[in-house]
Formats: sequence, C-alpha cells, structure tokens
Amino acid sequence: MPRGVLFVHNNFPGQFRDLAETLMARGVPCCAVGQDHAKGVPGVRIYKYQLARGSTPGVYDLAVRAEADLLRARGALEAARRLAMEGWDPAVIVAHPGWGETVLLREVFPNARMAAFAEYYYHGRGYDVGFDTEFLPFDQEAVYKVEAKNAVMALGYLGADVLVAPTEFQAGALPELLRTRTRVIHEGVDVDAIRPGPAEPFALDDGRTIAPGTPVITHINNNLEPLRGLHIFARALPRLLAEVPEAQVLIFGQAGGRPYGGSPEDGRTWREVCFDGVADDPDRVHFLGRTEHARMLAALRLSTAHVYYTYPFVLSWSLAEAMASGCYVIGSDTAPLHDAITDGVDGRLLPFFDVAALSDALIEACRNPEASAPLRAAARETAVAKFSRAKGREAWLDLLRELGAEIPAA
Repeated sequence: MPRGVLFVHNNFPGQFRDLAETLMARGVPCCAVGQDHAKGVPGVRIYKYQLARGSTPGVYDLAVRAEADLLRARGALEAARRLAMEGWDPAVIVAHPGWGETVLLREVFPNARMAAFAEYYYHGRGYDVGFDTEFLPFDQEAVYKVEAKNAVMALGYLGADVLVAPTEFQAGALPELLRTRTRVIHEGVDVDAIRPGPAEPFALDDGRTIAPGTPVITHINNNLEPLRGLHIFARALPRLLAEVPEAQVLIFGQAGGRPYGGSPEDGRTWREVCFDGVADDPDRVHFLGRTEHARMLAALRLSTAHVYYTYPFVLSWSLAEAMASGCYVIGSDTAPLHDAITDGVDGRLLPFFDVAALSDALIEACRNPEASAPLRAAARETAVAKFSRAKGREAWLDLLRELGAEIPAA
C-alpha cells in the first residue's frame, strides 16, 4: 500500500526543509531524491544521483537546457529505482520540477500523487528578461533562449496532480492551462522568531561598532546582482552619504556565485560593475558577504530603512523577513512586490529606475525616522498574515492529506 512522502529536489531540501522536518516529527515516512550536491535533512534518507555525462559538445543552442534537464531526469529515475527496490512506494511526491528530475518518475511510482512546486515559468517578454537592458543584451535570440528553458520543466508541471506557487505573481506566470490546478501557498518564514525587537550595537568586520540610533540602511542581495537592483541602490548612495553624514550602509550577499540574471560578460563581479564610478566609502558602506542568519536579523532590527528592489521575478525570503522584523521597506514598484506591499500602507514602492526617488526616500527616512513607525507596524502585520511559516505549513499539510498522505494532527 502506498504510504509516506517522497521529496524530489535538485538541492534538497531547498524550499521543503520545514515541511520535511514537520512530517518526520509526526512519524510520516519520508525519503528524498536529489543531485549529489544536495545537503539533505537529518533523518530523511536521501538517494543521490550523479549525471551520467556532461553536455554534448556542439549541441544546438536552444537545446542546451533541455538536454541538461533530461540528463537529470534520467539520474533521478535511477535513484528512484534504487528507492523502489528497497520497498518504497510513496503515497505523495512533493517535487521541484525546475531541473527536470520529475518527468520520468511515473515510470517508477505510477500510483503516487504529485504536488509540484511552481517557482517560476520563463517568459521572453514582460517579466525579468528584457526588463532592464543596460547590462545584458535583449534581442530575438534572448527571447528564444529563455522560452526554450521551459521545455522540460513544462512537462514536469503537466505531469503533476497539483501545482503550488508561493505568490499570486508566480502563479500568474504559469500558462492558463495550468492555473486551474495551482494553489498559492507561501512556505513562509518564522514570524514568531523573526519579530521586532530592541536594536543592539552591531559589530562590523573591522572591529568598529554601530550604535543604536545611528541612521542605518540595509540591503540583502544574495548574489549582489542587478536583478535585485544593486545598480540602482549603488547610484542612490552618493547623495545619501553626502546629505546624511552619519548614515551607515549594511549590504549582505556574496560577490560572484551564480546570479539569477547571469554574470557580467567581462569577467568582473556585479559588485565591481555596479559600484564602478560610484563613490564607495569603506568607512560607511559595509559589504558583509553571506553571514550568519542571526547577524542579518540583528541588522534588520537596527535598520532605519531596508531597500528591496527586484525585476519581475520570484520574491525573496529576505523581504518577508524584513517585514516580519518590522522594517521600513523601500521597494521597487514591480509586480512581485505587489503581493507583499501596498505603497504608503506597509512600505513604499518606487519606480525601479528612478535613482533620485530612492535617494530622496532614504534621506527622508534618516532625517525623520519617526514618520515610518505606522508603516513598520503594518509591515509586521502583513508579514504575519501573508508570510507565516506556520500558516504555510498547515496549508501544505492539508494539501498532502487531500492527495492521500496519512498525516497525524500535531
């Protein structure tokens, strides 16, 4: 008899950590399939696979992603076969189909119901591609290439019984054919642990300390890239630093890595590109890299204003955490933010490319911090209502029960 839940994620656990830990704590049998670099979750046995080979030299340009996805699909298939040989027959498969792993799994588990995490659906126009043409070329070939990225992922979506998108914007990116099978469930952040609190002195890497009461601007940008507005933020800083001489800027994220929006063509990092020619005061602008989560939250409690900009793309957990911390969020007036912030109610939304408007807002926030108090309180309320991990968890559990998983009450 089918029982238990199989998680499939290229980099398991990814977005499924809390759900997997919850199911294990309730005694639900769980297993996972992931690529060889997946970190896993203690207590969840993971069956890893390696790619049988690399990409075919000279493969047709538009087929590069599809070939890679199908190689991963075959690897996941072999991992699932090993799992089945040990007696596994899951009731439900919870999967991220973005890397292709799900498209052949029905051959191993034909009776399992499948919930697919619909993180994104690529579009050549009207979303992130072509939104900002300053750094990356946008032409007909770029449209073809990004549309082709959907090829195998779309098969994964079509093969699922239900799709789960974190936000209305992400659900809206799906083709109309798929939307009727889509639930909107944000996996959430821990709003009970992440909450407003008294600011404490913040230790910098050079040994100095920022005292509470200092005007502090925070920005979290995982791979320090233009897709999350790094160039606009950088260009807004000179006026802020000149007009608010006591202001300090804390920037979290790594320079390099694998940015969502691709890497610069000249070999530099996006940090180097975006801050080229921009006054960069090392005494006041602090690049803190990827750091401990607790340190980042401490910075958010100290923050006078938190800047979150994004192209029309997936929404970051960092925005939900900033709102849960009671930050005054100054965001871009782009579609993903509309699922989180109402301008003037629980934050500000400014035109993405208007550098002067961002400078003005940052300067005003530093000069008149009391004015943002109502927006801070409302941001916290919105985070609890929309981005509570506990609510997201219960919605996921209810869905899994609908699909046939036996899950005891807490």
